[in-house]
Amino acid sequence: MTAPDTRTGTIAARARPSVLHGQAPVVAVVAIGGAIGASARYAASLAWPAQAGGFPWATFWTNVVGCAVIGVFMVVITETWAAHRLVRPFFGTGVLGGFTTFSTYAVDIRKLVGDGHPGTGLAYLAATLLAALTAVTLAATATRRTLKRRRR
Repeated sequence: MTAPDTRTGTIAARARPSVLHGQAPVVAVVAIGGAIGASARYAASLAWPAQAGGFPWATFWTNVVGCAVIGVFMVVITETWAAHRLVRPFFGTGVLGGFTTFSTYAVDIRKLVGDGHPGTGLAYLAATLLAALTAVTLAATATRRTLKRRRR
């Protein structure tokens, strides 16, 4: 970008701030939160490994619990609490984004179907989708009601 230099009468180039300059703290907290969430998810998969051809319960419950926490968290930080600008990217995008794992969900479905267990794969596909959406909806609704009662 150029601008007239009033001292010399010439056009001088203005220095542009780096794209990451203002976003560096956000990127950092998302990365740190993501590492925490992904580590917790990995620990759950080690603690409750799926049997070959069996229903992947660890991934299922990770996604359902993560969605419920997202429901509570989003209500609290958007409707109740004026959180610091880095709380949402750290916890919402980072921790919960790293903890919930819809990529593993997709790989699990593909593996189940590919290994000759299409019924389990389809049940897992539907159950995870329904349970995750139900969890986030119920958690957000319950949080709103609880906070409303507390304000009285």
